[in-house]
Formats: sequence, structure tokens, C-alpha cells
Amino acid sequence: MWTYHPELLARPVPRYTSYPTAADFQDIVGPDDMAAALDLVGADQAISLYVHIPYCREICWYCGCNTGAANRSARLSAYLTRLGEEIDRLAARLAGRGRVSRIAFGGGSPNAIAAAAFASLTEYLRQRFRCEDAVLSVEIDPRGFDVEWAAAMADAGVSHASLGVQTFDPAIQSAIGRVQPPADIARAVGWLRRAGVTSLNFDLMYGLPGQDAAALRATLATAIAMMPDRLAVFGYAHVPQVIPRQRRIDASALPGAAERFAQAALAHEVLTAEGYDAVGFDHFARPSDPLARAAAAGRLHRNFQGFVDDGASVVIGLGASAISAFPDRLLQNEKNSGRYHMMLEQHGSATARGCRLSADDRVRGRAIAAILCQGAADLADIPDLSAVRAQLVPFEAAGLVRWAGTRLTLDSTALPYARSIAATLDAYRQPGSARFSNAV
Repeated sequence: MWTYHPELLARPVPRYTSYPTAADFQDIVGPDDMAAALDLVGADQAISLYVHIPYCREICWYCGCNTGAANRSARLSAYLTRLGEEIDRLAARLAGRGRVSRIAFGGGSPNAIAAAAFASLTEYLRQRFRCEDAVLSVEIDPRGFDVEWAAAMADAGVSHASLGVQTFDPAIQSAIGRVQPPADIARAVGWLRRAGVTSLNFDLMYGLPGQDAAALRATLATAIAMMPDRLAVFGYAHVPQVIPRQRRIDASALPGAAERFAQAALAHEVLTAEGYDAVGFDHFARPSDPLARAAAAGRLHRNFQGFVDDGASVVIGLGASAISAFPDRLLQNEKNSGRYHMMLEQHGSATARGCRLSADDRVRGRAIAAILCQGAADLADIPDLSAVRAQLVPFEAAGLVRWAGTRLTLDSTALPYARSIAATLDAYRQPGSARFSNAV
């Protein structure tokens, strides 16, 4: 179904969970920006909260997340105390304004903290913010998940969960530093279903060391048998110059660009044949799942959690490295947990990096989001549209895009090229950047 055009995928591009991307953030913003942004939140404006737990029981070699080892209880306790202080500061600034529609716990691994600590944190958020009807979602590492954690999620009313699976192949698991037998994942799935999770996601990866089509097909078959409602199938991004822990991975064993493309196509073929809807360029969901319904209705959005059915225009990030998104600015907390503590203590806010969105940023950001989420965008407001059109000529010649006036529409076969197409609108990208990995 997909045709491989290597020249159209040669340029490394971002995943565009924001525009500008986090790689383009600068230290020109600070606590005053967060205060000003919070002051503009409306009385009943929908807010999405993201809570970052930057710790894992075990550190995977491939992972690019901001995380550290959860090997000292005092470290976790101190972090949760500071997190509570940040919650207090933000809630006080909002003074009851805003309505929380979603709370997402990510990391790291949220289940690196004790189940009782998660229960207390969830209850505290409900006390400090208006979130009576909020949807709760949690990222889970199966290796540290147990029945006590499942019970805490049930008590909290968690309906959405995402399991970090990556691959079921034992040899590939060893090659990426994430060994977890299928039985452990199956057990976690059972606990989560009994806890009331109705939207369960598996994170899978292709392009891993030693992975071939047969290994990926076997992983997909095992995953499908466990009946997740969603799957996110990511291409492994090997950038050891940015993520030092990836140096432990044997780069010589990584599949080549053509093999990666074939693996992405295989995942799409297998999952859609099994009844999953393709959502965006790398998500899949059962038609009954809220993500698939949002995509079908044109309500799909993209934020730092990937493709989401959450339409809140304000995302407030809590915790070290967490990113907040407001209509006019993107604000990231200090990444280092120790400095995060100090900034909260000294300034009442940990905002350290980000950007204030210009009118051009907002126009380009909306267009990039529309291309990735809806597969089409009207580019009439793009200032240098003639230059963009020139960059898109090869994609048009390949039958991947078409124009109707200033409206750009992606062909159904253009999914693997979506990020590369979106990148033609990116005013921040410089040729030869090594900060990003393969477009597929």
C-alpha cells in the first residue's frame, strides 16, 4: 500500500508534539510567564493536567524520557513533597478558575512511586483543582506493577492506561535493556481490566536492534491477542549524541531505513486488518475507543502525550521537565529534579525554558497540527507559501499530496510522510540537524 521514496524521508524531522518543538525552547521565559498565563485562564475553561514522575525502577537503554533511578525512598518522598508545593502554588494562582477535564500521569514511570503515594497525590489534585469529571490516565511499567497499584487505580477511577511493552521478543528486549516476559504483561492487563480500565494502550516499537519483519509480526500477534484498545507503534529514534544511555545499544544491529519503512508498513497492514483504525501516523485504536471516535469526528488533537482525544486548549504540566501549553506560550519546568526543587523554593515556580508564541508560530502550529491530525490544512495564512509549495513539489509528484487553491490534502498513502510534509512549514528547522531521528 505504501511506496518507499527514500529521498523524501532523508531529512531528520521532529515528532511535532508542539510547535515550536521543545528542541527550540530557550531560557527567555520564567516564573512570571507562568503567572501571567494562569491569570488568563477563564472561569470554566477546560484544562488538562499532566503530572510527571521522573523516576523508573529500571532505566531502559533506548528511552529518551527525563527519568532517573527510583533507588532511594527519600528521593521519591522529597520529590512528591515539592510536587505538592507546586500544586498548591498553581491552584492558588487559579483561585478556582478553570475546569480540569483530564489528568495524565506520565514519566518516567508513575508506578515507580508507592501505590499509597499515587492515591494521596490523586486525591490532593482533586482537592486543589476543579476536576470532578476529569478523565484519569496513567502510564505503567509492567515490571513494577502489582495488584496493590491496580487497586489504587481502581479507587482513583482511572479509565485510561498505557503499558510500555515495546517488544515481546526476548532477544530484542535484552538488546534494549527492557526484559519483561509476556506473562508479566498479560498479568498486568488482567489487573488493569479488573480495575476498570476501559481504554488500554500498548506502546510498541519498530526499528529496534536485531528486529526483522518476522519478529515484529510475532510481537503484533501477541499484542493483539491481549486485546488492547489502542496501540502506539513508534519508530525507535537512535540519537546517542543527545541521549547518552543509547550508547549501550549496538547501532550496527539496527535495521536500515528501507527495513524501518517496511516495518512501519507491516504494523499498519496487520493492525488495520485486525479492525483497528489508523489514527494519525503511528496510533491505532478500536473504532469504539474515544481516540478513534475523535479521529472520525475531526476532533483529534496532538500534544506532548501524542495523539489525544483531549480538546483542552490549556495543558498545565506539573513536575520536573513537565511542559505547559497555553494559547500564547509554551513553558517547561526545570529538568533537573534538584534544581526543580530549588526553583520552587526560591521563585514559587519551576518554569525555566519555553517560548512566547508569535502570530507566525500560531499560524504554523495550527497548520502542522491539522496536517498530522486531519490530513489536510488550509495554508492561506502561511507567509512564505510559495517556498513551502516549492518544497512540496516532490511530494506532489509522488502523488502524496494535492492542492485545491491554498488547501493542502494528504493522500491516504502519505501517512509515513506526514512528519516530513509538516516539516516544510517549520521555520525553525536547519539543514543537517542531528537532534532528530528518522522520519519513519
